[in-house]
Amino acid sequence: MAPTVVLVHGAFTDASSWAGVTSLLLAAGLAVRAPANPLRGLAQDAAYIKSVVRDIDDPVVLVGHGYGGAVTTQAATDADNVVALCYVAALGLDAGECVLDITNRFAPMPVTDATHTAILPAQLPGGPESELYIRKERFPQVYAADLPPRVKNVMSVAQRPIACSALTGRSGPPAWASKPSWYAIATADRMLNPTAQHFMAQRMAATEYFVDGSHAVVLSQPGAVAAMIRDAAEQGTGHSDGLLQTF
Repeated sequence: MAPTVVLVHGAFTDASSWAGVTSLLLAAGLAVRAPANPLRGLAQDAAYIKSVVRDIDDPVVLVGHGYGGAVTTQAATDADNVVALCYVAALGLDAGECVLDITNRFAPMPVTDATHTAILPAQLPGGPESELYIRKERFPQVYAADLPPRVKNVMSVAQRPIACSALTGRSGPPAWASKPSWYAIATADRMLNPTAQHFMAQRMAATEYFVDGSHAVVLSQPGAVAAMIRDAAEQGTGHSDGLLQTF
């Protein structure tokens, strides 16, 4: 049985960032889901993605980009139908770690001084107190330097903020400790240090891919990202009946 691929986006973007990858996976005969990651907090986001995965009867290849990797790492724990994990310039946290533990462990990236914190109105019950944005004028070069100007300029004004508390939420036991993993390292990333990406890939004993792309590699290099996901889908399920074709 061919798996369903679930694509989880990261901070500062939305599910439309997977458009190119989705088209290629559908053309290869794979079912795809690309839910909206709430970006409200690690525990809440992981619980939501876990509910999406539980509603799928097929085997699942769970893919996370950026912060989405932290979400999938926790969401896939105890999810028996998840047969493979894919990380795309993503955070594969260990038990007890938070996003800032990883970003502070390695050399600072240009995003460090390119963000803006917005304080939210107190009348929002149960919501986060503050959100993080990338400054509009810095977004193109920090997040998406290898995309056409018109695309990255639109992304800069349409970005979805992440709750600041999501950066300090502690991860539970990592799914990558018990599930096969693949990792696409974006070598020109200015958001998440490529050295940090390599460290996390090595720690989870992932099959590594090196892709010459910015943090927006899912948009700038969809073919390379889709190829990795297809590899994970084929190896994770032992599926090789011709549905997964070379692009």
